[in-house]
Amino acid sequence: MSNFMCGLEVHVQLKTKSKLFCSCPTTGNEAPNTRCCEICTGMPGSKPSLNKEALQKALKVAKALNCTINKTNFFSRKSYFYPDLAKNYQITQYELPLAINGIFQGVKIRRIHLEEDPGALLHKDNYCLIDYNRSGIPLIEVVTEPNIGSPKHAREFLKQLITALEYLDVYDKKSEATLKADLNISTTGEKVEIKNVNGLQDIELALSYEEQRQLKEPAKQQETRGWNPETRTTFLQRTKEQESDYGYIAEPDLPIITFSEGELALIKIPELAKEKSSRFTQQYSLNKSDAEVLSKNKKLADLFEIVSKKVSPELAAKWIIRDIVKQCNIAKKRIEDLNLKAEHLIELLSLFEKKQITDNTTKAILRKLIEEKPFSPEEYVKKHNLLMKSDNKQLEQWCLQAIKQSPEAVQEYKKGNEKSLNFIMGKVMQLSNKTANPQEVVNLLKKLLN
Repeated sequence: MSNFMCGLEVHVQLKTKSKLFCSCPTTGNEAPNTRCCEICTGMPGSKPSLNKEALQKALKVAKALNCTINKTNFFSRKSYFYPDLAKNYQITQYELPLAINGIFQGVKIRRIHLEEDPGALLHKDNYCLIDYNRSGIPLIEVVTEPNIGSPKHAREFLKQLITALEYLDVYDKKSEATLKADLNISTTGEKVEIKNVNGLQDIELALSYEEQRQLKEPAKQQETRGWNPETRTTFLQRTKEQESDYGYIAEPDLPIITFSEGELALIKIPELAKEKSSRFTQQYSLNKSDAEVLSKNKKLADLFEIVSKKVSPELAAKWIIRDIVKQCNIAKKRIEDLNLKAEHLIELLSLFEKKQITDNTTKAILRKLIEEKPFSPEEYVKKHNLLMKSDNKQLEQWCLQAIKQSPEAVQEYKKGNEKSLNFIMGKVMQLSNKTANPQEVVNLLKKLLN
C-alpha cells in the first residue's frame, strides 16, 4: 500500500518590467543575449540592486497564502557550477526567506523566497548554446510541506495557486505549461526529487508514474530524477545533494531587508477567487457551481460583473459559461486573449433579453465576436436584417413551405412522434435565416398540422 507524501517547490516568474537585480527588460527582443548586461551575467565588479516592484509583488503572494512575513530577511549566494549560471552562484534567499508558515487550499506552505532565474541552455545536435536573456528574471519559489496526498491533489492545488497569482496580477500565464515545479515524493522509502517539471498535466503524470515506480523499487537513498514527457517516465540524474553542498553565504552586495509593522499593514491584496465566488452567490443569486466557474478566471469574473449591471445576472452567467468558454475551447483561445468587449456583449444580450433576436442568432453573433475583430451587434443585426420576425403572415408562409419540404417528418408527427416537430421547426428557422420567433413557430406548426 502506498504511503504517498508529496511536497512541491513551485517556481513562479513574477510579472515585472525589469529583472530582479538590474534594469534589463524582462520582455522584448527575443534574439539570444540581447536583454542582458554585466550584472545579470555576473561580470567582475558589477553590483546588483533589488527591484522594488518584484519585492512588493512577492509580499502580496505571501499575504494571499496566509504566510508570516519575516520582518528581517536577506539574500544569499547559492554556489553551484553550471553553464547557464555565469557567476557560478545564484542570488536567492535561504537562512531567512521572505515569508514562512502559510496555508493555502489546505496545503501548508513552508516558505516563500525571492531569487533570480539562471540562463537557458539550448541543445542542438552535439553542442549546447547559452542564452542569458532569462538570467536575472525575478522568481518566487513557493515551497510546501509534504502534506499533498495524491497526484490529483497536487494538480488541483496548483490550479488554485495559478488563479490566485492571476488575481494578484503578479503572474502572466501564457499557458498551463509555463508553470515549473520540483516534485518531492516518497512512498515506501527515501525522498526522491523530480526536477523542473513543466505544466499541470506533466506534474500530475510525473507524480503518478513515480508513485508506482517507488512501490516496485523503494528508494534506498535520496536522489534527483528528471522527467521525460515523451516516454512519460522519470530517469536518474544524480544522488541528491544536501543543502550544505551549496555553500550558502550571505550576499555582501545587497542590504538586509527590514519591514516595520506599518509597512506590512500597507500590503493590500484584492478579493480572491474563493471570496468572489461566495459574493457572487449572495449578490447575484447564482448557484454555487456557476459562481465557481466564473470566479476561477479573473477576466471572466470581471466581464460577468460589468455585463450583469445591464442585463440579468442569470442570463449573463449562462451565456458567458455556456457559450464564451465553449467557443474559446473550440477556437483554442485563452479567455485573456479575447478581443470581446463588454459593451458589445451587453448590446448582444440586451437584444436577446428583449426578445429582439433568437437564441440561434445570438449564438452566431457571439461566435463572430470571439473569432473576429470587435463590432457592434446592434449595427450587425440591422445590417443583416436579423431582428426576430413575429409577423403571422410571414411566419405562416415559412411554416407551410417547411411542411411541404418535410413529408416524412409530417407523417411521423401525425403518428404521435412529437420530436419530428423539431425537424420541421429547423426547416422554418433555416428559411427565416434564424429570425423566426421560435415559440410562435411551434404554436403555428401545431395549429397547421393538427
